[in-house]
Amino acid sequence: MTKALTIRFMKGGHADEREVAIAPVIVAGWTGRDEAAVRKHVKELEELGVRAPSATPVFYRVSSQRLTTSKSIEVVGEHSSGEVEFVLLQSGGELWVGLGSDHTDRAVEAYDVAISKEVCEKPIAAAFWSFAEVEKHWDQLTLRSFIVEDNKRVPYQECAVTTMLAPRVLIERFVGYPDLPEGALMYCGTSPAIGGIRPAPEFQGELHDPVLGRTIAFRYAIHALPQVS
Repeated sequence: MTKALTIRFMKGGHADEREVAIAPVIVAGWTGRDEAAVRKHVKELEELGVRAPSATPVFYRVSSQRLTTSKSIEVVGEHSSGEVEFVLLQSGGELWVGLGSDHTDRAVEAYDVAISKEVCEKPIAAAFWSFAEVEKHWDQLTLRSFIVEDNKRVPYQECAVTTMLAPRVLIERFVGYPDLPEGALMYCGTSPAIGGIRPAPEFQGELHDPVLGRTIAFRYAIHALPQVS
């Protein structure tokens, strides 16, 4: 089943907004280029009771219905949190790069990672860049995230995209060749949180390209529904 979203595709200084049908959705985990950094993230999650996979990277499938460009999501309880990631989308025979948050229920993650990926909505920014325009200077791009904590904007994550496997390499690990199937979207991994993983009422993310002087940014509020036992 596909999810129809209105996406702004940016290429050659022009923006083309159109509705696209997205499916499948893949969430890649433990995608670090640096094995030490991967182990650090594994340890961070193990402290929350999350078991490490037997091999990395690992690719989870998520319902496309979880994708959203909304400025707010609803979750059950106070134990979920976001993770800033670059995302890849194959559309119109071309690869595009954007920004998303692998928002995850940490309580569920402690006993089943795959299910934890499915129970929360997966926010993405509505803007995507042509990957061809950034591929040659890809390693200069950076990711950042912030949370609102005690009514203040607090840095939560910051890293170069070089901390994760390069897009074509990651895609090839998944499908065996360097292009995603048409309509497919992939979340491509994240970096450790500054001060540890924790919930917040608002999450903000940025993908910055210093060479072309542009940034994709998004933010969304997290509304916790009552958890009744």
